[in-house]
Amino acid sequence: MQVAPRKLGDSSIQLFPIGLGCMGMSDFYGPADDHKSIQLIHDAIGMGVNFFDTADVYGMGRNESLVGTALHAPGTREKVIIATKFANVRDAQGKFLGVNGKPEYVKEACDKSLQRMGIDYIDLYYQHRVDPGTPIEETVGAMAELVKAGKVKHLGLSEAAPQTIRRACKVHRIAALQTEYSLWSREPETELIPLCEELNITFVPYSPLGRGFLTGRFKSINDLAADDWRRNNPRFQGENFQKNLDLVRRIEEMAKQKNCTAAQLALAWVLAKSPNIVPIPGTRHLDRLKDNVGALNVKLTDDDMKKIDEILPMHAAAGERYPEAAMKALNR
Repeated sequence: MQVAPRKLGDSSIQLFPIGLGCMGMSDFYGPADDHKSIQLIHDAIGMGVNFFDTADVYGMGRNESLVGTALHAPGTREKVIIATKFANVRDAQGKFLGVNGKPEYVKEACDKSLQRMGIDYIDLYYQHRVDPGTPIEETVGAMAELVKAGKVKHLGLSEAAPQTIRRACKVHRIAALQTEYSLWSREPETELIPLCEELNITFVPYSPLGRGFLTGRFKSINDLAADDWRRNNPRFQGENFQKNLDLVRRIEEMAKQKNCTAAQLALAWVLAKSPNIVPIPGTRHLDRLKDNVGALNVKLTDDDMKKIDEILPMHAAAGERYPEAAMKALNR
């Protein structure tokens, strides 16, 4: 597929317009198969995808190991951009212990990530969540030292507020901001996306398909595995599920008119919001990967965008995007 790439910040790095989020290959979304996941990463590369997202907290390091294994094939490392993250801390059993942005932890976490992935440098290193107990200047200062040491090429933030981003940029160039953004999580349109355009920061939406809900695959909570984290997500619970399903059905109807899938319509909408956006939908299945990449063939008119706005305007989704404790942990 011949598509126009999108830049990573103000660097010379050219990104395929759609990346691959690898979290679900190791954690949160029920059982997974490492061999199939590794093959899927290879399939993605074959389709032109060159941007792969992981984090040390996904599977308590297992996801980084998986991504590293997948990208060890001869000649592969030079073709891809690996993004990983630090700051969220869990114990060996997966219990969330808090957020750590202390300078000494930044360096320790980076070294462990490099070791798990078996690579010499990380292309894009994010602070996964902002540590309220550590000034952002100190955290980014430590990240900047990793750049000087050659261990990291570019820096990013995740779920950071506008004022935090501006403060961080005074310490070191920020190449990317990762935040949840989709048809049912449109809050970044107010300040974050315009700010990223102003500062030439690539905006990287995670969960651009509403954690799979916007694809229309889920008709009831029972469609999720018993250990799927989404069962605890407010938007998947009780009356919220049905209200959100009613909205998705309207998206499905419009997708049929456009001769595409609901997932492709949702991704095409995200891509059309700014040339500065590179979404990272996650999947463990080849057919869904192909479907996601196929969104690049969907062209939305101004009338299409207006119609989508009427179906899912700002704050239309029922329920918060995280449980209460996780919402409180966001930097806002």
